[in-house]
Parts: sequence; structure tokens; C-alpha cells
Amino acid sequence: MKLVAVFALMLSSAFAGVSDFTVTFYQPARIAGTQLKPGAYRVKVDGDKMIIRDGRKTIEASVKSEQVSDKFKSTSVRYLTGDGQLTVDEIRIGGTNTKLVLN
Repeated sequence: MKLVAVFALMLSSAFAGVSDFTVTFYQPARIAGTQLKPGAYRVKVDGDKMIIRDGRKTIEASVKSEQVSDKFKSTSVRYLTGDGQLTVDEIRIGGTNTKLVLN
């Protein structure tokens, strides 16, 4: 029983600590008050902080990592609409059961 609990803790830590992945925005979107153009971005997650890089530009946002029961087939983005702009609400990381909810 202890072995199963330790394995589950290690597994959840590994997915909760998803460190690097790529996300593609197909429309202009806002993250942490910064407007992003459509395109592919490198994302790094460190605890409750997400860092998005686009060449020289770096954006940091506070996130909450949540685990769901099924793995996501591909990386996808959910948006909120307000003031005529799209704001990133969450990013679902493909190949994992992890979603990042922006605060």
C-alpha cells in the first residue's frame, strides 16, 4: 500500500511539474495583461508560475495546476471573452492529465 501511495505521489509530482511545452494561439489573446499575437510559444511551468517566451519577450502569469481523470489528446486553450478581447483562461496540456488554470 505504501509503495502505491509513493508511486502515485511521484507520478502526480511529475505531471504537476510539467516543465516545458509548446502552445499555439490561433487568435490574438491576452495573458497577464499582455496581448499576444497568434503563433507558437514556448511555455515553462515552475510551481504556480507560468513563463511564456516569444523570442526576447517573456511573460509571467500565476497558474494553478489541476489534474483531471483522462489525458488530453492535444494541447488546447480555453478563452474568456470580455471587452472584445480573448483572455486565456486555461491551457490543457496534450499527452497529460494536467490543465493550467490562470489566476
